[in-house]
Amino acid sequence: MEGNHSVLAAAAVCFLGWTAHAAAQAYPTKPVRVIIPFVAGGPADFIARLVGPKLSEAWGHPIIIDNRGGGNQIIATEIAAKAQPDGHTLLLISGGFAVNVSLYPKLPYDSLRDFTPVSLIATGPNLVVVHPAVPARSLAELITYARSKPGQLVYASAGSGAPSHLAVELFKTMARIDMVHVPYKGMAPGITDLLGGQVQLAFPTISAGITHARAGRLRALAVTTAKRSPAAPEIPTIAEAALPGFEASNWYGVIVQTKTAPAIVRKIHDEIARAVTMPDIRDRMLNQGLDPVSLTPEEFTAYIKAEIVKWAKVVKASGAKAE
Repeated sequence: MEGNHSVLAAAAVCFLGWTAHAAAQAYPTKPVRVIIPFVAGGPADFIARLVGPKLSEAWGHPIIIDNRGGGNQIIATEIAAKAQPDGHTLLLISGGFAVNVSLYPKLPYDSLRDFTPVSLIATGPNLVVVHPAVPARSLAELITYARSKPGQLVYASAGSGAPSHLAVELFKTMARIDMVHVPYKGMAPGITDLLGGQVQLAFPTISAGITHARAGRLRALAVTTAKRSPAAPEIPTIAEAALPGFEASNWYGVIVQTKTAPAIVRKIHDEIARAVTMPDIRDRMLNQGLDPVSLTPEEFTAYIKAEIVKWAKVVKASGAKAE
């Protein structure tokens, strides 16, 4: 009798393995929706519209871009959490996905339990820029200047809890300086006031700040990533310029509903990984200040968990509140 049970159990395992493999082989069977938690025009939207056609070509089905901006990614993420776990709904998240875990006391989903990470796609730095009136021509000089004027320098951000806010808060902690935060509804009005001298510095994305820096309207002192940006290799990192170990990246990746079959997750990952190595994709990303990269689902899971822990400490130390 025990032998029969063993045979049946083995047969069941083989059957489940075969059905999972068959599902992955057939995937996708209809258009694939990519939910973007931002309005059209930003980096996440750019990435989706750049990589989407490559996925469509490979799979023989349309890729539908669904922009669901608002709620600091929460609206789109809740929609994705309730989607059918068949791989036909992808969510393209940014680093704010990890920040929201500590920024909001209650989310309508569990950021780890309700999703399976598929692949990191790209990372990009923030750019440390100051108004030309600030007498600092290096990051070390900025730190010295800020220490001489505690609570007097004012920095702009895209909003409380935004990457452009928390990157500065991490910088403040590591540099042991005190500056005043002015949150804006997006980085564009913050840059306008920085150009006008109403605020003294900001950490915008490199694509938002580098043109002004190269035109002499702002002064670029450093980038926030661990490595120099291919978009501006002449600008040092914060880590090499003054604060070893500093790193704050804007990152973008794809996740799916947690019950999606592992074989389908792997198939989506492999196609994304193939797309980001294509020369035309890489060149267009690099031109936008984005560094194309791919992590396995397991590596991306560990990456998100580490980001959640890292930014929880910064949120707590800064007292950042959701707007």
